[in-house]
Formats: sequence, C-alpha cells, structure tokens
Amino acid sequence: MDRKLEPGANREPPEFEGVGEELLAEKKELFRGILQKEKQKLLKNAQRTLTEDMTLDPDDLPDEMDLATADYHQGLAFRLRGRERLLLEKIDQASERLENGDYWWCDSCGAWIGFNRLSARPVTTLCIVCKSQQEHRERAYAD
Repeated sequence: MDRKLEPGANREPPEFEGVGEELLAEKKELFRGILQKEKQKLLKNAQRTLTEDMTLDPDDLPDEMDLATADYHQGLAFRLRGRERLLLEKIDQASERLENGDYWWCDSCGAWIGFNRLSARPVTTLCIVCKSQQEHRERAYAD
C-alpha cells in the first residue's frame, strides 16, 4: 500500500519549520476535539466512581470474603482514578500547549513531533526519538 503522507505526519528533519497555516488550523481543531473528548471521558469516570464505587455498605455483604473482595475492587477503582487524575493534568497541559503553539514541537530537542505520534499519544511532549532515548535510559537505570 503506497500511501502519501501529508507534511508533518511524522517526525521531520531538524530543519523542518512546520506546516502551512491552513493545515495547522485544521489539525489544531482535530486535536482540540481529541483532548476535550478524552477529558470528558475521564471526568465521567470520576463522577461514576463518586456515585457508584464509593457506595460500599458492609451490611450488604454476607461474609468477610465478600467484604474483602469489594474493598479490593474499591481500592483498585480509586488507584485507577488517581492515574486518570494525572492524565487529566497532562490533558490540560497539552491543551495549553496547543493554544500557544508549542504542542507540535518536542520539549527536549525542539523537533517536530508529528501528527501520527500525537494521534497515538495526544498528551506527549516528546518526539519519538527523544521518547525512545528516555525509555532506554530508564531501562538502563532499572537494570
């Protein structure tokens, strides 16, 4: 399959200066919608946790095993919401970067991140090369 990529679809060479204003405006709207949709989904999950997952009544559970299982599931739900809270912060930061024009550029090396990478991970701040290097350093440190 021979598919022509649009300018800015991937990480571009260091001398790349960005895409045209019309394409950038189109992509800005697209990514604004992606970020808003993800934020709404996370907020809906948080609301569900408050209304459903916090309603653990020990009197409704017949024995200690049921209580322990329910407590475990409630703890897991709270940990997941904690991770989602961090993701919400990243979404807000990404939205801010989108509005001020920094969204498209790597925080580490300044290279163009690429629409494909941003589609896969809309909150990223690193191009694929810098992210790979970061992960390599983390693996080396963990060993």
